[in-house]
Parts: sequence; structure tokens; C-alpha cells
Amino acid sequence: MSERGDVDNRVGVLVMSYGTPESLEGVEAYYTHIRRGHPPTAEQLEDLTSRYRSIVGGVFPLRENTNRQVKALQATLNELSGEGRFVCYQGLKHSSPFIEDGVAAMAADGIKEAVGIVLTPQYSSMSVGGYIKRAQEEAEKQGVAMTFVRHYHLHPELIDALAKRVSAGLDRFGEQRDEALVLFSAHSLPEKILELNDPYPEELLETSRAIAAAAKVGKWQFTWQSAGQTGQPWLGPDILETIDTLGREGARSLLVAPVGFVSDHLEVLYDIDLEARRFAEERGIRLERIAMLNDDPQYMRAMADSVLAALTGDKEG
Repeated sequence: MSERGDVDNRVGVLVMSYGTPESLEGVEAYYTHIRRGHPPTAEQLEDLTSRYRSIVGGVFPLRENTNRQVKALQATLNELSGEGRFVCYQGLKHSSPFIEDGVAAMAADGIKEAVGIVLTPQYSSMSVGGYIKRAQEEAEKQGVAMTFVRHYHLHPELIDALAKRVSAGLDRFGEQRDEALVLFSAHSLPEKILELNDPYPEELLETSRAIAAAAKVGKWQFTWQSAGQTGQPWLGPDILETIDTLGREGARSLLVAPVGFVSDHLEVLYDIDLEARRFAEERGIRLERIAMLNDDPQYMRAMADSVLAALTGDKEG
């Protein structure tokens, strides 16, 4: 963490995300936490470990992506506000530092006022809502007054940054640019969220529509990816099913824009870059992907604006 500014004026910012293991040796503990304390079978562990091994060769830049985002957000907040009073902390769902650890660290540093924000721009009660619930409960225990950013999926800086990436991705197709279809994607969730009138599917479509309009995309559709293996139905169609359908309909050029993700991590580097691309190539389809946001300055400004808005009472950001 950088300069803290006036001790009595500091504002903590809890930056929350799913989390990822820091090394291949940490995969089992990570997977066990995801499974609510139940260790994975040897087959399950090998499957997940091999996925990590195939994308990073035993080195884990994935956590570094989050570290850079947190550092960049803190710098952006202090730059936009003209004050050095913002201090960012990490809070992860499935790995250390856990969400509760981040809140406790704020309290230990003497911070009394804080804002929580999740790296995912779209709200779901099962993802962002769960993060907020854990942070709020710990904040109450620690005596930290905390407000939250629920979503920022239509922030102009976010949409512009993603539209630029879509345009650049389409340019890679050269003469086939106009024939390419943009496939927006996001992490699937269990279908039961539909019974709750959860806003997640519609917010993803809103993000996709806004990007398509800004990038002047003529052909696009939305699909889901990376569903869990839980024995219950998840939102679909899955990206592989969609690719297969598009291939049978004659599509030969696809640009995947994973708008539900903001970093290079497993669901992007393996599920799209390796699995989906190989699946597409087997069907005579060229599949490309847009560059991820990571710590892009526009993305940081979208998050910083949303944090500042939540601090002043405008919860919509």
C-alpha cells in the first residue's frame, strides 16, 4: 500500500474477486475451499491442475493481475480525488487474503470508512451479492462503516475500453472483418437465479448491446461459458454448443469478447484460448479473442468513479 494520507481522513477500498491459487502446490487447498471444505477427488484435482499447468507452465501470473489492478485502482482514486486518502485492500472469495481478512486489515489500520467493489462489473445475488454479504458482516464486527458498488456494467469508460478491444479484434480478420461474428460471453451460473429475477443475465446483455453499438458491430450474440459441474442445470447455451451451432450455420470467423471477465485467468486462457479455439478449429472456424482489461486505465477510471459515487451516496455509480 502506498501513502495513507491523513489518518483520520483515510477511506478503505475493499477490492473483491474470486481468487486464484498462488502456485500449483496451492491448487488442492483452493479447490477444497470452492467445494466448501470437501477435498476434490484425485481425478478432479489432476484435471484442474493440468489446466493451470497448460496455460502458465507452473508459474502463476494470475494473482499478479489482481495485485496490479488493486495497486492501479488506488493510484487512480487518489489521482481523481486529488487526495492521498484512499487505501485499497484485497478480499478474495476462495483464497487468501479472504474477504474477511481484507476488512480486518482495514480495521487494524484504523480505517473507519470504506467502500467495497467487485472486479466483476455485472451484479448477481450469487456472485457480487455474496461478496457484499460477507464483507458487510465482517465490517459490522470490526466497526467499519462500509458502502458498496453493486454494479458498473454500463460505465462509459468501461464500454469504450471494451468497444476499442472489439474493434481491434475484428481488425485481425482483415478482409473477412465484416463476416466475423462477435460472441459475447460470461461465466454461467445455476439456472435457479432466474427464479429470483436476478439481474445478471440482463446486465450482461446490456453491456453487450452497449459495446456492440459503440463498436458498430453488425453481427453478434451472447453465450455462456465455464459452467460448474454440480449436477444442477446451469445457464446456457454453453460456448462450445454455440460454436457448434454457428459452424453448422456456416460461420467461419468468430471473435469472443468475454465481457463478464476483466482479467487474463483460467476461464479465459484455458476455456477460450485453448478449449474453445481447438473446438472451433476442428469445425473449420477461426476463433480470436479480444484483449482483456486487466489494469487498463479506462477500466480503473470506471471503477474509481463508481467508488467515489458510492462514497457520496450515489449507489448506482
